[in-house]
Parts: sequence; C-alpha cells; structure tokens
Amino acid sequence: MTRLDVRHIQRSIFLSRWLLAPFLYGLLGCLLVLIYRFFADLFVLALQVPSMNWHNVITDVLNLVDLALTANLILIVIFSCYENFIRKIDSEARPEWPEGLLQVDFSELKQRLLGSIVGIAAVDALAWYFDLEKSEVDKTKLIWVLGFPVVFALVMLMLALADWFSERRKVRAD
Repeated sequence: MTRLDVRHIQRSIFLSRWLLAPFLYGLLGCLLVLIYRFFADLFVLALQVPSMNWHNVITDVLNLVDLALTANLILIVIFSCYENFIRKIDSEARPEWPEGLLQVDFSELKQRLLGSIVGIAAVDALAWYFDLEKSEVDKTKLIWVLGFPVVFALVMLMLALADWFSERRKVRAD
C-alpha cells in the first residue's frame, strides 16, 4: 500500500465523522416532538386541574419534569457528539453559550448521561408511587421501579470512582 493510499483511507475515515450529522438533526427533531408533547400535556393539565386530586396533579407535573429531563439529555448528547466527533466549538467566540454544553469530555458525558437517566428513572418511580392507590400493587414491578434508579446510581458511582482512579494514576505518572 502506498503512502497516498494510506492518506486517502485516513482522510475518508476522518470525513466519515460527518455521517453523525443526520443523527444529530434527528435528535433535534426529537426535541421538537418533546416540545409539542410538553405543551399538549400542559394544556390538558391546565384544563383538568380543577377536577383533579393532588396526587394526579403531582403525577402529571412529574411527567412534565420527565419530558424536560429527557430534552436536557438529548441536548447533552447533541452537543457532546458535535464537540467530540464533528468539530470543536470555540467557546471564546461564543461566551454567551452555557459552559456545561461546551467541551464535555467522555468522562463528563458518562456522568451527565447517567445522572439524567437516574433523574428520569427517579421521577418515573415517584410518579408510579403516586399511582399506587389506583391499581393493585405488583411486587415485581415495584422492585423494578425502585431498583432501576438505584442500579443506575451505583453504576454512576462506579464510573466516577474509575475516572477518579484513572486521573490519580495520570497525576502520579506526571
């Protein structure tokens, strides 16, 4: 293989990162769907509040929080993918942009994604808890609803510890 062939292969692989762009646009479309759903649910909630008990109001508000957390998760993924794989964002040229969306390394991305998933799972568990009086208690489902956020929190803790040990090892090596 000649040097020209190797450079062509490398350039092709490097340019393939732009194949992520349609996925990012698709995620932007998902944000629009979530915005629509959020305001549709908010409208229905506003109309039904006078006839609802407080448990149902809280459950519906928690569902709105769930949508907002999911939208945050999508934004984190969009910015992180763009920043890490497509093109660096010049934060000095964009001082008004939130620092939390820029320069997210893989370690931070893992923590933010898992943190968002834990938050979403906790909101869902709380909403399910408020719905307990409406239906029979399914012990298996109860275990899954309560265990799911706990498992993700433990995974998040293990990854944070692994990242911490990795950073300590790098500092010692320097």
